[in-house]
Amino acid sequence: MTAVDLDTTKFEVERLLNRKRMVGFGIPAVIFAYLIYIFFAFDVSGLAGRANWDNAVKLASDSWSYKVHVTRDNRSGEIRYAVEGERKGSYPVGERPDWVSGDEVITIDLGGDHIVRYLSENRTEIQIPGFQLIEVQAEGRSLTSNLPEELPEWISASNRRIGITTEEGRITLTGARTEVFNYFPGWELFWFTLDSPYYGQGIGTILFGDRIDPERSNISGAFSDWSNNKMWRHKDVAWAIGETVLMAFLGTMGAAMLALPLAFLAAKRFSPIMALRAATRRLFDFVRGVDALIWTVVLARAFGPGPLTGALAILITDTGTFGKTFSEALENVDQKQIEGVSSTGAKPLQRYRFGVIPQVVPVLLAQILYFLESNTRSATIIGAITGGGIGLMLTQAIQTQKDWEEVAYYIVLIIAMVMFMDWFSGWLRGKLIGRKD
Repeated sequence: MTAVDLDTTKFEVERLLNRKRMVGFGIPAVIFAYLIYIFFAFDVSGLAGRANWDNAVKLASDSWSYKVHVTRDNRSGEIRYAVEGERKGSYPVGERPDWVSGDEVITIDLGGDHIVRYLSENRTEIQIPGFQLIEVQAEGRSLTSNLPEELPEWISASNRRIGITTEEGRITLTGARTEVFNYFPGWELFWFTLDSPYYGQGIGTILFGDRIDPERSNISGAFSDWSNNKMWRHKDVAWAIGETVLMAFLGTMGAAMLALPLAFLAAKRFSPIMALRAATRRLFDFVRGVDALIWTVVLARAFGPGPLTGALAILITDTGTFGKTFSEALENVDQKQIEGVSSTGAKPLQRYRFGVIPQVVPVLLAQILYFLESNTRSATIIGAITGGGIGLMLTQAIQTQKDWEEVAYYIVLIIAMVMFMDWFSGWLRGKLIGRKD
């Protein structure tokens, strides 16, 4: 090697090393600059400052707990006891929680020496450890209390409303009513409401014990009361889950049936007319280029809300996706198998049926089953717009901003539904296509 060749080689080596060095430092620098851009573009610091973590903690705790309301109507003097404050969860006449006692003076023991007393003439006493005895008088629309001017963070007070939040519960006082919220873990009344004869009965008593309701057997009566639970609406939830799955099924299978014949028109091997192929492919691009949620809004204006509207939205979008996928699969079929069928004197339709379809069936079924599983999730969101399925119930529960345990219940059911569809599609794929060892 001459000196000139050595210098040339050295120059090339140095150039390659410099390029690698620039790439090694340049790519991380670009990524870092992009992250800085995101930080300012999305106002991450402002978002963190506006976040209300107390509300987040409250919503998270409400998802696994429930509260019992003890409410006094300051106009009539009536006292009501209800789970989540709903009439459907009201205690029967003459019954109340065991942590409430007294007749003339209603004493509410929240635990931890936190005690609230409903006195006569719309007076209320609140005893909280480490703080003075709070006395409040409701007169018309205004409140009079002995609260000091400087209040701790857990008390908010005005002449119209007083709110007290403690670790044991909450108390709100207005001129119209006084209300105490006592929190407990669990999903109360999930199985039976308070008016059901099966409330508080163990599973052994229901299955093997004496008849609880003289007019019904224990099993049929318990199932009827559970499914017709007015608080948790198990029958409506089951129907909504069925609507969601049906929405996904009709949309996916309808799209597959429409896309298969159209895919032959879009495949160059089976459609020699270029204009027809181009028109079919542009049709696929159009229908799949618009998201299913947009089609849902358009169709809802045309046909009104309902599960069928959601199914049509899925059908339109997936027709384009299936059409593109199926046409690509048809382009890659083995010509020898088609020629073998043709040699038997088969007609064109018979050649497609016995020479083409068996080759693409595994690909088609795999795509259809995958989209069926995916559309089960999509149908939840679409149902929230079209007014059908579990998505609507989830949206309604979120909008009330009250019963977050119901939101958690619906989310758990949606996850279970998706997991089941995942297992079912995998099982069905193995049965229809077979599994590789």
